[in-house]
Amino acid sequence: MTAIQVGRIIVKTNGREAGKKAVIVDLINQNYVLVTGPKSITTVRRRKCNIMHFEPTDKVVAIKRDASDEEVIAAVEKDGLKKFLEEIVIPKV
Repeated sequence: MTAIQVGRIIVKTNGREAGKKAVIVDLINQNYVLVTGPKSITTVRRRKCNIMHFEPTDKVVAIKRDASDEEVIAAVEKDGLKKFLEEIVIPKV
């Protein structure tokens, strides 16, 4: 199991979106990934995120690299993970 891969659902631990979940859409380099909520589900907009600022979960969505928000929403609904994405996690301090 690869912890950091396209389609992995993560929980942001730092910043204004701490505690919210997002989906990894692209791997930028060894330190950064591109994530999206999508914004209509979790209020997390598409942005670059340092890998040190999130915790991966055990859930993976089947999407292709650099998928649009509409494709991510369709994949999340198909896998039945929309309710899981909407839940907010209290980050550990």
